[in-house]
Amino acid sequence: MYQQGLDVPPVSTQVDEVRNWANEFDALVERISPHFARSEARARARDYLVGLLSPVERKNGWQLAEQVGNQTPYGIQNLLGRAQWNADAVRDELRKYVIEHLGHSQAVLVIDETGFLKKGTKSVGVQRQYSGTAGRIENCQIGVFVGYASPQGYTFIDRELYLPKSWTDDSERCRCAGVPEEVKFATKPQLAREMLERAFNAEVPVAWVTADEVYGSDRRLRLWLEEQQQAYVMAVSTAEPIWTNLEMHKVEELVATVPEAAWVRLSCGEGSKGPREYDWARARFNCPHAPKWERWVLVRRSLTDQTDRAYYVAFAPSGTTLEEMVSVAGTRWTIETSFETAKGEVGLDHYEVRSWSGWYRHITLALLAHALLTVTRAMGEREFLKKQETLAQSNNSLQQFKRQRGLCCL
Repeated sequence: MYQQGLDVPPVSTQVDEVRNWANEFDALVERISPHFARSEARARARDYLVGLLSPVERKNGWQLAEQVGNQTPYGIQNLLGRAQWNADAVRDELRKYVIEHLGHSQAVLVIDETGFLKKGTKSVGVQRQYSGTAGRIENCQIGVFVGYASPQGYTFIDRELYLPKSWTDDSERCRCAGVPEEVKFATKPQLAREMLERAFNAEVPVAWVTADEVYGSDRRLRLWLEEQQQAYVMAVSTAEPIWTNLEMHKVEELVATVPEAAWVRLSCGEGSKGPREYDWARARFNCPHAPKWERWVLVRRSLTDQTDRAYYVAFAPSGTTLEEMVSVAGTRWTIETSFETAKGEVGLDHYEVRSWSGWYRHITLALLAHALLTVTRAMGEREFLKKQETLAQSNNSLQQFKRQRGLCCL
């Protein structure tokens, strides 16, 4: 936040920010341009990003076309349909872009899903299924995403569309929606693993992985992460089976033995109303095969209702503190915030395409637009802090000069 008057930066600063944003936008467009076979597609991709970043209320084909001065939406529709370009190649550029600007050795990869409400039965992957976005069963598509959260900022680096068995078991339905023949049914945790493998293969700097219980309760995903010696803190259900001392216990049974004195009040991050404080405790269980690593069960207890609890399983280097694990668990809110801003600011859920390639193309460009906003915001904050530091140093030098000349009181 700017600490001048009503937190409004001076005009010169605003001009600098606009200039920096324009330069960063042009650089990003230039960066992805080689992945578009024809100049028309490159120009339309630029227009599409302009439209996504514009204040237009509904970022569908017609409104995006009007925003960039096109008479019809056919050019926009062609970009998402027939134009020759590879959305996965642009996704790789997205990941590189995010890491170059936000990369940090202590970053967290955050896995989560979001729903896209749809009518009818033609949109790829649509069916009546539970949507956390709506909080109930709805006719929708589900996308699984990986977010990157670092001290510099947080945004997305990957995405996959979940195809239910009602789709993968119907080859004709898949063919009509343009689903590639090699695509088979994969659970949401399996899609998450595919994206994590891509991140690890690309040597994305990361210290932790976190996710909700849809992914944390998948023991195969947790064991795979342990094979990679990748630390994680993942939510699990109260009935999650845990083996300790050659006996199996439900996770809630294991932490029931934790003495009251072991509970610690900690914040897992800042919320809209201040620090999100809970009481936390942990219990160690069976040691993994990897030396110098430990497995833990964490429990979070509400300050106002002691029966309101949430459970996590953690795999971490020996000596990792409870405070650090709690901090990682709290990082999951970053992807929830990213979903909210991506849908509200860059039209992540405003698409009207039905095909497989159309979904991936729109989502990828929307994530790219979101990353641009995140990066330019981080750049602006760093530049402001640098100016503040320079000003403070200048003021200190001036005060020192005055003291040396006896011009001010010591």
